[in-house]
Amino acid sequence: MRRTRVGVLVVLLIVILGAITASAEQYMNAFFFYVGQAEATLLKGPNFAVLVDAGDQGRYDVVPLLKRAGVEELDLVIITHPHADHIGQLPDVMREIPVKEVWMSGVEHFTPAFEAAIDAVLDTDAGYYEPRAGEKFNVGSLTLEILNPVEAEEDVHESCLAIRAVYGDFAIVLTGDIEARTEMEILRRRHPVKAQILQLGHHGSRTSTSVEFLEAVDPEVAIYSAARCSEYDHPHIQVVERILQRGIILYGTDAYGIVRVISDGNDYWIETEWEPALYGGVFGQIDINKAPYEELIKIRNIGAQRAGEILRLRPFESLDDLLQIRGIGPAVLRDIKAQGIAFVGE
Repeated sequence: MRRTRVGVLVVLLIVILGAITASAEQYMNAFFFYVGQAEATLLKGPNFAVLVDAGDQGRYDVVPLLKRAGVEELDLVIITHPHADHIGQLPDVMREIPVKEVWMSGVEHFTPAFEAAIDAVLDTDAGYYEPRAGEKFNVGSLTLEILNPVEAEEDVHESCLAIRAVYGDFAIVLTGDIEARTEMEILRRRHPVKAQILQLGHHGSRTSTSVEFLEAVDPEVAIYSAARCSEYDHPHIQVVERILQRGIILYGTDAYGIVRVISDGNDYWIETEWEPALYGGVFGQIDINKAPYEELIKIRNIGAQRAGEILRLRPFESLDDLLQIRGIGPAVLRDIKAQGIAFVGE
């Protein structure tokens, strides 16, 4: 496991979202809000407040979360792309919190959610801009480097805004719903992407977070946004494997609620809203002595029948005891261990 400078604190919501003290104003706070199967991320520092995406339509949680985080005004709202789970509550934000400027990708998407969002922007004095790859902007002491798009294209995901947010020597890559093809285009254009924190593309979908992109960003921590019991089964197990096999610490809003990253521009710390109901290990790992059937079948080579046998035979003292199960020999056991998610807890 790679060593990181992350201090993990599980704290109550009131602590996470309470008034930020004068000393805390020296730091950047990145709030990855839990907003169901949607995204809303707040970057807040001593002289900036930037919201990236605005949750889903049919809910009302982004504005209350912003206000509890101490936001009275937003310097910038970035909508990575016009799907409803990223743009849905922009009208609420524009109506209830002063916003200086709004950025969008430039892709038109003629849906009620998109049209309501555009109307909400036009009804205010907020500026509007469509940034392009290679541009760099300073918002107070925060630097925003645009990784994508080069231009607005017909495909919403290929035109998605992707950003590297830099505070001192600390960086977060925010990817929206970009997929592997767009990740490769970003790398081909040789944009700087290295960062301590990576927000996984498309809610942790298998369509994103390619091996090449993950290696280029080289994060210490990966964070994704998804609903509890996601109807899309996010995050996909292939991505979880890819993350954990590289020793990267994984957080998801479905498991941890709000994930707050705090940085002084060099070191960083992480606090979470919830202590997740795990199966004995870090998120994404599966304790074969505790995990339910639905989790066991995510382990490589463990299908329905072998999962049932695990339930019948446990507790196990080590993964080697899986050799008791018919069809699991040394080669299959090596594959299970190589996947990196199965373990035996205390």
